[in-house]
Amino acid sequence: MTRVELADEQLTESVYTPPAPRAPQTLAETGLSLGFVTDLILKMLFTRGTMLGIELSRQTCLPFKILEQALQFLKEEKCIEIGGGDLIGTVSYRFSLTDFGRQRARDALETSAYVGPAPVPLEDYVDQVYRQIVTGIPLTREGLRNAFAHLVITDELIDTIGPAIVSGRAVFIYGPPGTGKTSIARAIGEFFNHSGGEIYVPHAILADDGIVTMYDPIVHRAADDQADEVGPTAQALVRRLLNEDTLDPRWVKIQRPVIITGGELTLDMLDLRYSATANVYQAPLHIKANGGIFLIDDFGRQICSPKELLNRWILPLEDRHDFLTLASGKKFMVPFEQLIIFSTNLDPGQLVDDAFLRRIRHKIGVDAPSRDVYEQIFNMYARRLRLNACPEAIDFLFDRYYSAGRVSRPSDCRDLLEIVVSLCRFKREELHLDVPLIEEAARQFIAEF
Repeated sequence: MTRVELADEQLTESVYTPPAPRAPQTLAETGLSLGFVTDLILKMLFTRGTMLGIELSRQTCLPFKILEQALQFLKEEKCIEIGGGDLIGTVSYRFSLTDFGRQRARDALETSAYVGPAPVPLEDYVDQVYRQIVTGIPLTREGLRNAFAHLVITDELIDTIGPAIVSGRAVFIYGPPGTGKTSIARAIGEFFNHSGGEIYVPHAILADDGIVTMYDPIVHRAADDQADEVGPTAQALVRRLLNEDTLDPRWVKIQRPVIITGGELTLDMLDLRYSATANVYQAPLHIKANGGIFLIDDFGRQICSPKELLNRWILPLEDRHDFLTLASGKKFMVPFEQLIIFSTNLDPGQLVDDAFLRRIRHKIGVDAPSRDVYEQIFNMYARRLRLNACPEAIDFLFDRYYSAGRVSRPSDCRDLLEIVVSLCRFKREELHLDVPLIEEAARQFIAEF
């Protein structure tokens, strides 16, 4: 089934939940060789010492009945010793390395120092990504409006943002500083978190002979029920041991990722990060964002030029896949399936040429708010900060600054009113808002050189 066919099928349902990867029943279903699994066991026993069978199953994220075949092979090869267990059988036996096994483990560690959950094959990862693409998220105008309820935003802007999300294509959000571009992008992320359903990301993938770590607890938020699925509860443990219709524990169920980067973004962050000592790779940020949002804030202010950055993505933006390169020089293809958002204060026409703008189909201009909208934003922040309404304060700002040429930025409301709160606290006064306070706050905040 193609990506487009998947999207059409998913959008016919009111809520789409991608199918969960199910636990493998046999070694062949893991997509791993017996040699790979035995090396993983040897390295784990070498680094952690004697382990119970159940501990090996937990740490490798493989059902014990699959590990049994590898453990039997290692026993016959005189690489491990087996201590007795209790009545629940082989899973409770203690496994430790022999001297020969320790040497084999050292050899395995020289090849790859990766010790952790067994990886999934690249092909399985690619298939799963296409099952949980962003265009499969159901979207209505009302649902999107609810996601923006904490912002003052016009219906016209909502009607512009909606089709951009549905398309799953790149989005350019541009406008003067402080007009709420980042807040809009983050609100789209909140919509993904709350209305996008959960997706699945593997701990690691096996691409050719390279192990690439994918799950990153810093940028990926595990779903609330993930602990119940793979946690140490008795019921979950029994399901795991019996392998009865359980989630493949090599995968983690997460909320759709929302990864935000800014001026710190460099070109090497878009390629595999390789540890030569461990012979292990870490997936780049935009691949960790698959199934979610990748927001590049302050686009145009990175160390690398916009042209260099977009040259790196000109084909992925068009073809919806990317190529990553291993240290050996071998390349492999991965999906480029996220909603990528460029947010900038600069003129898009001066940042990139027409060829790039054509690939970024949706351009959303965020202008300075009208006075009516500004007043709504100002009063909203005043309520949040427990300040009284003061129309005269708004009159002062427009008479003194905005009518004189300063752009009326929504961010001014927050910044000015937070200074008012600080002034009240410093003067040991009850929180309140009046013209003298807003005048003093503006004098501090709006520098006039």
